Amino acid sequence: MRILVSTDIEGVAGVFHSQQITAGNGEYERARAWMTGEADAAVRGAFAGGAADVLVNDSHGAYRNLLPDGIDERARLVLGKPRYLGMMGGLEETCDGVFMIGYHSRAQGRGVLAHTINSFAFAKVRINGMELGEAGLYGALAGELGVPVALASGDDVFIGETRELFPDAVWVQTKIARGQGSGTSLSPAASRAAIAEAAQAAMAKIKTLKPFRIAPPIECQLQTQTTAVADLFCMLPSLERVDGVNLRFTTDSMQAAVRTLNSLAAMSFMLR
Repeated sequence: MRILVSTDIEGVAGVFHSQQITAGNGEYERARAWMTGEADAAVRGAFAGGAADVLVNDSHGAYRNLLPDGIDERARLVLGKPRYLGMMGGLEETCDGVFMIGYHSRAQGRGVLAHTINSFAFAKVRINGMELGEAGLYGALAGELGVPVALASGDDVFIGETRELFPDAVWVQTKIARGQGSGTSLSPAASRAAIAEAAQAAMAKIKTLKPFRIAPPIECQLQTQTTAVADLFCMLPSLERVDGVNLRFTTDSMQAAVRTLNSLAAMSFMLR
């Protein structure tokens, strides 16, 4: 059985501030070590539960935050960008389940460091009428490939808005959000222990889990953070302008939708 561990940083225990998720300062170095520890805990739990192979996908920012020497030597790492499957890179190989570690709530929510893909670009993303954050978007991409989400960790807001998408997954609450930049957290050690235990438990459920699928055609409705961002995005002829900040496009798969969103996110850095 092969597992993909997709690891973000905003949902990691102890992380509450933008400096902790941005390279180039001491707080980031500490936070990336906590991120690595939670990823490693998921790996160890997966192997303890019977996994034969585990891939670890670094899913934050430039996708090169994890400290490879802090991950169980039995695992393989998916690092760097660009990659077509983004936070699900690794599913090019046949996988049986996905663990989402350190994930966060969607844009404009009250979760810690909440955003969707890019805090500068997107205010809301809806797929076929459903508002989704990164977990929903990438869970649907995994589902399209026949792979269920078996485990997810993050703050209480993330869990509250995401649980209904993956109702039979195992969940680990790493912290309680009191706002974008405040809350109450488990210690890193306690979070690692909880994730390792949950990962082992999730392995026992994988064969019974159903992938989260969204039937095509896929209509994506976007609300951008500013009209300037919408102006830029509409340089692509596949996007239709609805009003000042709302756009939409239609495609035939979640993979195509996610690749389009990631391309738009990369474009948005032109305006920063």
